[in-house]
Amino acid sequence: MSRNEITLQEMFSSVIGELRESGRWGTAHIYQSTVNAFSVFAKWQPVPMRKLSPTVLKRFENFLRQRNCSWNTVSTYIKAIRSVYNQAVDRKLVRYVPRLFEHVYTGTRADRKKALEAFDIGSLVRETEMSLQTDNSPNTRQKTKIFFVLMFMLRGIPFVDLAYLHKRDLQGNTLSYRRRKTGRALTVSLTPEAMQMVRMVADRNPDSPYLFPILQSEEGTEAAYREYQSALRAFNQRLAVLRQCLGMQSALSSYAARHTWATMAYHCEIHPGIISEAMGHSSITVTETYLKPFSNRKIDEANQKVISFVKKRRISSIKEITSFEEVEQTCCFFFIIFKQSFEERIDIDFTKKIPNVSNKLKDRSFD
Repeated sequence: MSRNEITLQEMFSSVIGELRESGRWGTAHIYQSTVNAFSVFAKWQPVPMRKLSPTVLKRFENFLRQRNCSWNTVSTYIKAIRSVYNQAVDRKLVRYVPRLFEHVYTGTRADRKKALEAFDIGSLVRETEMSLQTDNSPNTRQKTKIFFVLMFMLRGIPFVDLAYLHKRDLQGNTLSYRRRKTGRALTVSLTPEAMQMVRMVADRNPDSPYLFPILQSEEGTEAAYREYQSALRAFNQRLAVLRQCLGMQSALSSYAARHTWATMAYHCEIHPGIISEAMGHSSITVTETYLKPFSNRKIDEANQKVISFVKKRRISSIKEITSFEEVEQTCCFFFIIFKQSFEERIDIDFTKKIPNVSNKLKDRSFD
């Protein structure tokens, strides 16, 4: 390795420094985790950028999987390396290699179920709303429940966005804020119950700019980011305790509120495009990742409905058909599913109802 040749670790260090200077502490944390994992993989030896190859990347992917990293973690680390590599190419520090990342995983999987069942979220919402009438000073467990239900009622707001909300973001019953991840501007109208929850857990310190008492340090500082990380861990720990106390089957986590809102909206047959807008996703592709496990279930249910419909329907019992168009629609449906048996019976039944229909159908083609 020549003296002036930059290594992957050095490039990561440079990019991480720039991220921290711009206040992007979360991204810097991910990049630091990535370079730490790669350094362990490389046995703490410096790896020149020019030695990055499909083989090395595939070996790193296998290394992560052997250490029980999820596919989403693998994707996050690989995409971080790709980003750093592209920046090195832009700075002319390394030669561009086409399709370098083609054979490693950079997608997103929804392998684990993160959404609550309708019964569980329904019970949580009802119990929390009922407690509003009696609990003026909620304890820690009740506050945990209120925060979780509030996150759900605010269209699945992520905990990071909840933590950084400012008092000025809430005007009357209208909450306006920008998602920290995508920068998308969102506006949410709060129900009276949601407004009451906000008042019960709001930050009462007049000197604090934050709506909730989650952060104390100035926004954009490393101290605020560390406070957020600590608060997130504590919140998830309290949710785990709450789940045990309530005897819930569903897993409770800070992200469960978001996945649950998306899932319930999908079950209410709200269009994925509207769900995407409501959640502030960067694209509908992200929303589809949330909904993919449930869309598969709906497809299976639709298939079962079609099969059940066909089994119950008998052509000989069609007595209400009064037009050729209705005959044609019915023929198409059965022709696709039960072609052979349909052809054997069509002349017998339909020609009795409508004269010359057989000749008309012969002039039609069914692809």
